[in-house]
This record gives sequence, C-alpha cells and structure tokens, in this order.
Amino acid sequence: MRKYKNKAIAELSGELCSSLPRLRKGFLDAAEDLLQLTNPDQAYPYEFVVFRLTGYRPQARTKRVFDGKGLRNDLLVLMLDVSDSFELHTSDYSEKVYDTAAMARRFDVSTKTIQRWRLRGLPARRLIFPDGKRRIGFLDSSVEWFLHDHLADVQRSMKFSQLSQAERDKIITRARRMATFANCTLIEIARRLARRTGRAVETIRYTIRKHDTEFPDKAIFPHLLSSVGGQEKRLIYRSFLRGESVGKLAQRYRRTRGSIYRIVNEMRAHQLLEQPVSFVYNECFESPNAEKSIFAEDNEAQADATKKVKTPADLPPYLKTLYDVPLLSAKQEYQLFCQYNFLKFKADKCRKQIDPKHALAKQVKEVESLLLQANVLKNHIVRANLRLVVSIAKRHLRGPLNLFELISDGNISLMRAVEKFDFARGFRFSTYASWAIMRNFARSVPKERYRLDRFATGNEEILDIAAGLRSYDPRENNSAEMRETIDVLMQHLTPRERTILTEHYGLDEAGRTKTFDQLGKRLGISKERVRQIEIQALEKLREISDARENI
Repeated sequence: MRKYKNKAIAELSGELCSSLPRLRKGFLDAAEDLLQLTNPDQAYPYEFVVFRLTGYRPQARTKRVFDGKGLRNDLLVLMLDVSDSFELHTSDYSEKVYDTAAMARRFDVSTKTIQRWRLRGLPARRLIFPDGKRRIGFLDSSVEWFLHDHLADVQRSMKFSQLSQAERDKIITRARRMATFANCTLIEIARRLARRTGRAVETIRYTIRKHDTEFPDKAIFPHLLSSVGGQEKRLIYRSFLRGESVGKLAQRYRRTRGSIYRIVNEMRAHQLLEQPVSFVYNECFESPNAEKSIFAEDNEAQADATKKVKTPADLPPYLKTLYDVPLLSAKQEYQLFCQYNFLKFKADKCRKQIDPKHALAKQVKEVESLLLQANVLKNHIVRANLRLVVSIAKRHLRGPLNLFELISDGNISLMRAVEKFDFARGFRFSTYASWAIMRNFARSVPKERYRLDRFATGNEEILDIAAGLRSYDPRENNSAEMRETIDVLMQHLTPRERTILTEHYGLDEAGRTKTFDQLGKRLGISKERVRQIEIQALEKLREISDARENI
C-alpha cells in the first residue's frame, strides 16, 4: 500500500477531500494532468503544485520543494484518496473505464501484473461501477498515456504471460499430481512449479485458478470454488486471535494465505459493524479543518492539568491514589469531551464505508485505531473524576453496602455518564455525573430507595435547572449547597407554588413527600389543580434558567 512521501502533500490531500464535492472531480483530473507533466529528475516548488491542483496560489510563501519522483508517488496516492472521498461513477467520464479484471483481460496478463503497473505509475481512481460497487478503475486515456511511457515493460509482460496450450496442460497435470499425492496447497504448488518452469508464482497460480473456474468438474482445488461457510470463518478467526499463524491456518483449511487474510478482515469488519458506537454530535465535527482545530494544543489547558488537590486524611491508601490525577479545568474538560466524541463520530463515519465482503485491512485498522484513541480519552476523563464517586459514596454509606461496593456501582454510572454528556451545553461534567451517580445509588441503597426514587423522578428536573444557573461549585457537589441553590430558585415562585414543590418532592429538612391528593386537601383545591400548579411552577423555573443562561 502506497503512502505519502511528503507531509505537505498529505495535508493538501486532506483539504481537497474536505472541499465541496462538486469541485473534487476537477482536483482529481488536475492531479493526473500534473502527474503526466512531472519529470522524476526535476524538483517542483510547493506553490507550483498547489496552483496546478487548485488554480490558486498560496498567499504565504514557503521554501518547500518536492523531488519529481516523490511527487509522482504522492499524486498517485492523492488521486485515490480524493476519488474515494465522494461518489464518483464511471458514467461521470465520457471515455471507457476498466477495472482491474478488465485490464488483465485486455492485455492478457494477470491482475498481479496490473498491480505492478500501478506501482510504476499507472494512474488509478476509486470509482463506482454500474453494479453499484466501488473498486479501482482506469480511464482509457490514462492507460494510453502509461502505454506511451512504458511500452517496453507492457510488451514484456504480455509476452511473458502468453503460455502455450501445451505449457498450460503440463502445469495443470503437474499441479494435479502434487495436490493428489503430496497434499500440497495452491501456493506451495505455484512456488514449486515456478522454480521448475521459470515462470512467476502468480502466473502459475492464475493458470490453475483459471482452469478450475472454467472446468469446475475437473477442478484441482474444488473447495476453493465454494465460499467459506460462516462457522468455518468463525473458527478461522478464533484460531487467528489465539495466535495461530496465517501460514498454518492456510495449510489446515487448504486455503491461500490471501484468503485467510480476507476472512480475518471480514470478521473484524463484522465485529466493528455490530459494535454500538454512540457519540454526542456537534456541528463543529463537519467543518473542513475539524480535526486540526479540535486537536490543537492548548497551553492554558496543559497548565491547568498540573494542578492537584490536597488528599483527605481519612481515606484508605488505595483511594488516596485517586488524588494523584489532577482535576480537569472547564476548558480542558470541554476539549477532552470534544476530542472523545469527534473520534467516535469519525470512527462511525469510516465504518459505514466498510463492506465486510471486501474489507480492506487499512479501513479496519483505521476504525479500530480511532475507537482505541477514544477509549484512552474516556479513561482519562473517568480517572480525573473518580474522586467524585468517592465523595458521593461516602455520603450514601449506610445499609448493607460497604464503601467499596458503592464506589464500584458509582464507577459504572460515571463511565455511562461520559458517553452521554453533551459538552456543548455549557454545564460542567461533574454536575451531570453527580446526578447520574446519585440516581444509581437510589437503586442500590435499600434504606434510601423510596425517597431517592421519588427524588429522581421529580427533583432531577429541578436540580437540572439549578445546575443550569451554575450558582454552586459542581466539583464539590455539596448537598447543602444544592439545597441553597434550590431555595434561591424557589424565591421566584408564589407561596402556593413553593409549598407544592417543596412538599411533593420532600425538599424540606424532614424529607417527607406528599401526594397530590394530600396537598389538595391541605390547600383546599382538587388534586388535578395541584398537578397543574406544579407544571406551571416547573415551567417558570425553566424560563428563569434559560433567561440567565442566555445573558
């Protein structure tokens, strides 16, 4: 697989792939024009390359210069990347387009030979063919240009691949004998016959496969004509994960190494597609320079990361280590959550382009790498907030559960909160996570279950509004401060509204709750009227929260 030799061209390719789709075909064709003009023995300035590709001259002058050989390599890679970044059909070109198999038939060579021609400079694009599948395509004009520059190489390849019928028959006879009596695999036979005949290994392999396809009733390897079943694929994949080499798997299942790799990639692709990838979407993920801006280094955030908090003296040694990880500042927290969700957004976008039947190792590795990076960021966020779990767990330490059981439960809630938190709403994560942890404890602490369940159904709305006003420090999350915040909010309500909310949800010091019916009898109104007043009061609190947030 080719890679960029010049970082500047790789960055330019990324910008072209993020441009308007209607412009990308023009960039792609301009890249091929520049490729045909490039002399491997000359050097080309960066400004010239950008101008030839886009029609615009960079405002900032640089001293970057590309050697012709490296530039030709990068232009070939750029053509593949740009053509793969949008839907480009063969019908978008007025000339004939060949895929790899059609090229091999045209010149009577193997598909491996076509791949070697690509390494020598044959321009290729990733195009959508009439059958709806995307694969490597070659324009007729591109082929003619390559023939003009590499005529001798093409003629030599064509001459070399032209086996006589007698040679083919001899190869098939020997291959059948080796497969029957020596139990050799296809690749082993191809290598042995290649040494005896002086032909390429790929030529021998192609000859045998072609014979088996044309004469299935006389096939040397009939099992290769049928696709591998789902159960067999799973067995191969499990063996591969346990560390068994591809060579041994190929020998055991009488398959080629290439087919084993394809099966492994297919199974990896299926796993990625079945794995849920949830993220909190943000519009900034779609911007042209999203990755560059989201992952830009922030010196202020780095400075905040060095701040540590004093460790409480009454904690066990294990819990004291949690305080070695510094708290996250608001800016650093926002940056980490943005990066975390962007990586998952990008992974989800990439995996949607994967066809398990034709999965490329490069595609699968890219998605796996993005998910791994996202998980590293998630662990960073979790570690920085573990002391929050300890703080809340210590306040709920009662009943049959011990501190470590509560912390274990709280850690699960914390990890779920990381996945659901919307960083763009302006709240601190500790506010959101605190409530998620307390709701979980409402289910796990028996003596608190009834009161906290009621608290979760009604007070969640009130405390969300309180958090929106940001009138207390969420990192401390002191329950007394929460109550003080709620009391401040209640001052905006009428006495009757305050009474209904306080007594219905048990917000007073006693913590006792009352039903709508009990409140209606006390206030001399119907229970339906009590419910209506409560709805009005909550709506009034929401309006107050929204008004302050927009200031």
